[in-house]
Amino acid sequence: MKILFLTMLATLQPVAVEPQSPPPALTDIQQRDLSCVAVFAIIASEQERGVQTAFDYPLMEERGRTYMAQVGATIMSETGRSREQVAEAFVEAVAAQQAKVKHVADPGEVVDAEMERCLPVLDAAVPPKPKPTLNQCAVMLQLAYEEIYGREGLSKTAQDLKTLAAVLDNRARERLRTEGYSGNETDITMTQSRESMLAEAEAAKIKGEASTLDFEHCFTLAAPEEKDRKYEH
Repeated sequence: MKILFLTMLATLQPVAVEPQSPPPALTDIQQRDLSCVAVFAIIASEQERGVQTAFDYPLMEERGRTYMAQVGATIMSETGRSREQVAEAFVEAVAAQQAKVKHVADPGEVVDAEMERCLPVLDAAVPPKPKPTLNQCAVMLQLAYEEIYGREGLSKTAQDLKTLAAVLDNRARERLRTEGYSGNETDITMTQSRESMLAEAEAAKIKGEASTLDFEHCFTLAAPEEKDRKYEH
């Protein structure tokens, strides 16, 4: 967790403020935001380590880092605290969150309560990206495979992406067939999805923008236990 948290701290940018000595006490809102940053950092760390229960929550690394930068900038601007002082406050908030679960019978209940309190705050500050459909994910992972393969050859990452892309492509085609699409209609639909995704990616590249879709959601759709879910396209 230490490496990930330090990486998140690195997103803090110095803010020009009038020096204040000592800085004003943190407001209730600022203290809440610090505690939520700490919760998100802990969950992100557990997700990075593959702790299964941590995946009951949305993926935290990217959005948590963005939220942390926002909170840090706001506190520096509003209180006159330095980047180092805010970073120290973040570390203290993490320690406080960890202390909450040390001597309780069910730490999961504490985490659930904290996430229930903090997730609406995160959603308001850093709205989640729209989740791509099954068809879109099949195309997105195939395009990601082609990009990695072109750069690295058949590396482990490329192999993994190729496998996942094939899984989603099969599921998408199977779902279309169950809805009455013929083999030819299925091919046309998947080709149209690919052309649409390529056009959107090219438009975003020209504008210098990242994808507006939640790419990580595609890995959820590719998981074995998801095979019987119903998807919309």
